[in-house]
Amino acid sequence: MPEPLRILFASPAYWPAHAFGGPVVVARELVARLVRAGNEVDVVTTTLVDVAARPARRTRVVRVDGATVTYLATPVRYRWMGITPTLPGHLVRRGKPDVAHVMGFRDPVTTGVAAWCRARGVPYVFEPVGMFRPRLRKVALKRAFDATVARGVAGGARLVVVSSEREREDVVACGVPPERIRIRGNAFPEPPAPTGADPLAGIVPAGAPVVLYVGRIAAEKGVEFLLEAARRLPETHVVLAGPDDRHGTMNAVRAAVVDPTTHGRVHVMPPTPGPPYDLYRRADVFVLASGGENFGLVAAEAAAVGTPVVVSDRTGVASAFADGEALVVPYDPDATVAAVEHVLTDATLRARLSEGALRAAARSTWDDVAAQQEEIYREAIGSG
Repeated sequence: MPEPLRILFASPAYWPAHAFGGPVVVARELVARLVRAGNEVDVVTTTLVDVAARPARRTRVVRVDGATVTYLATPVRYRWMGITPTLPGHLVRRGKPDVAHVMGFRDPVTTGVAAWCRARGVPYVFEPVGMFRPRLRKVALKRAFDATVARGVAGGARLVVVSSEREREDVVACGVPPERIRIRGNAFPEPPAPTGADPLAGIVPAGAPVVLYVGRIAAEKGVEFLLEAARRLPETHVVLAGPDDRHGTMNAVRAAVVDPTTHGRVHVMPPTPGPPYDLYRRADVFVLASGGENFGLVAAEAAAVGTPVVVSDRTGVASAFADGEALVVPYDPDATVAAVEHVLTDATLRARLSEGALRAAARSTWDDVAAQQEEIYREAIGSG
């Protein structure tokens, strides 16, 4: 029986900051199961809770799922990046861990922890959660940051962890040697029993077809494709559940809400404190038509309750579905709308995809994923 590990886990946001999407859920699942396996885990993070609310300016230390979580005072923030001036002092005071897990990229917490690990000789694994390749906004600035401030984050890591083959290709293309990359997929969740509540009661008429998207209302998430589905499929209601990421995409959503063609059939729901399983169950089809996802945990959450799933071929989660378990389409509005229409109008296909989604969800567990992650830590420790 191997000795338990002392693990330092660094993340720019942590539970209950569910508005930041899948990485927060993944981090909590991993940490909880690593603790359950007998390891000691200390999490260091910010007090950010979402992309708009003011973070707390005082540090607090609490126990979450058996781990010690330090939410560092965050007096300043820029979007999802929290500035934590007390991080250096916190790291100096804490004991030296066996290994660290740096989960995230281009933020002060993970950049600072990676630098501290290099200075102290602490082996660490780096998980960029889909952010390693500069894309979307301010690409030139990101490249400059990567070449200077963040230059050592990937280079100093013993191993780089990715969640899909698609993300591995991105990381290799950005210069990380393939032999230092490990694919550790994410599991499909184990959803709670239905509550019996209808989250769309009084919002969507009973029996009306519902197309659901959960996640940040952001560029390149395929949200515009779903608005196009609402325009082309006159009886269809499109439900978008998540925060405005301030990419400008919400402007298109607001326009669709008041457009006479789609008025009353495009609905924006606020983010929830956890996966909205009742909302997934209420949908006729879940769509993640994203132009780039290292994984796409929301699609796994929807599949776990048996909701038919449509995903783009640019999502890592697409490879987690076998033939017939989901519809995988190109990142294209026509292809997305055609897939949605096919699911909504073909009851046999809906039933087949529902059964397939449950099969996909049954193939993996978070206990298996956490065990694989622990093996990666031990490999990193032994590779020095």
